[in-house]
Amino acid sequence: MEYIRISNIEDPLFAQMHQLMKEIFPPEEVLEFNLWKEPLEDPGIRVFVAVSEGKVVGATEYRYYEDFNVAMTDFTIIGQAGLGIGPFLANKRSQDLEQLANESGQKLSGMFAEIYDPYRVEGYEFGGVKPMDPYVRREVLAHLGYKRIDFPYVHPSWNNDGEAVTGLDLCFLPMGENHSTIHSDVVVKFLKRYYTVLPNKPEAWLKMIEDLESKEQIALKNI
Repeated sequence: MEYIRISNIEDPLFAQMHQLMKEIFPPEEVLEFNLWKEPLEDPGIRVFVAVSEGKVVGATEYRYYEDFNVAMTDFTIIGQAGLGIGPFLANKRSQDLEQLANESGQKLSGMFAEIYDPYRVEGYEFGGVKPMDPYVRREVLAHLGYKRIDFPYVHPSWNNDGEAVTGLDLCFLPMGENHSTIHSDVVVKFLKRYYTVLPNKPEAWLKMIEDLESKEQIALKNI
């Protein structure tokens, strides 16, 4: 299996990846094809696909914020079970992020990730691929050491229509000594930076940010 970076919307592998996204994710989570041009060309956004026998069978997007030394896993796609795609992507991503942090003279402090709460969200089939089932994914994140950041989370729809998307938790994989809390300032900085690309912020998201700004620490809970 190959781990190949995509940095151009014209790359044939991107067309395969985008189709896979549409098969796996609900519509409001998939950015329109043409709107990927700038993100793919952004050196700070890293999009890689897992390619087996010329076919895209998995993908991951992530980024590293050097100024506050955290990473974000935007998504991980496992196109089919039984190929070891999940561990392959996780290991390659981890190696890449460690190298990026080392190049900036730092040791990565942690990584954010969003995850659906299957107890609140029903009806998402995720392409019928069992490893993408929210119950399974939550268990995987828990085993990796991720914690749920303890606040009611919403995010702007990637349709950029000003709608608030609920039913997800924002999680964090702490890599330092403190595994029980996270500085609210780090969460706010991350969320503001991450969603800069979506100008139509829902009122619920703005209120959430306001509430976070009033806190100093947020508890990290088991998933």
